[in-house]
Amino acid sequence: MKKLIAFTILAGFAAAQQTRVETGGSGTAGPNSDKVPDVYSTTTQFEKVQIWRFKYDTDLLAGMEKMVKENHIVNAVILSCAGSVRGYQVHQVSNRDLPAKITTEKDPSQPADVISMNGYITGGKIHAHMTMATPEKAFGGHLHADTKVFTFAIITIGVLPDNLDLSKLDATNYR
Repeated sequence: MKKLIAFTILAGFAAAQQTRVETGGSGTAGPNSDKVPDVYSTTTQFEKVQIWRFKYDTDLLAGMEKMVKENHIVNAVILSCAGSVRGYQVHQVSNRDLPAKITTEKDPSQPADVISMNGYITGGKIHAHMTMATPEKAFGGHLHADTKVFTFAIITIGVLPDNLDLSKLDATNYR
């Protein structure tokens, strides 16, 4: 009986697929430059708004990349997302000093509601952050591949002019 209980406990641990890995992130250490302003603004307007719907088991990031390519989107604002996922992979920053470290959190078997998503598409590159929730917690981070849609996902983006220079917007070394 003790062996059966021990086996059941070990099998439960083996079934848990959540992983967390901390790695060095992007960016460099060093002082801020006096040539870079503390804050700057860019004025623009949306050229159009697109609404994308994703079906069951679609990789959310791969689907977004496909839509960006098919629609020739260079720059956009990710305005919202609603839906649910069957599993996820995101990363968060995990330290306070440069260079940044990131923790990648992956759980391909944990379903969650998608509460929100926002971010930017700059130069055709997606920089999306999402918030999810389970009955136990809310959490989120930078969207990675292997985040699979459950019931559906709906993403709304505001497309910006192609010639808008957003090259420094999320550059970690522009400081």
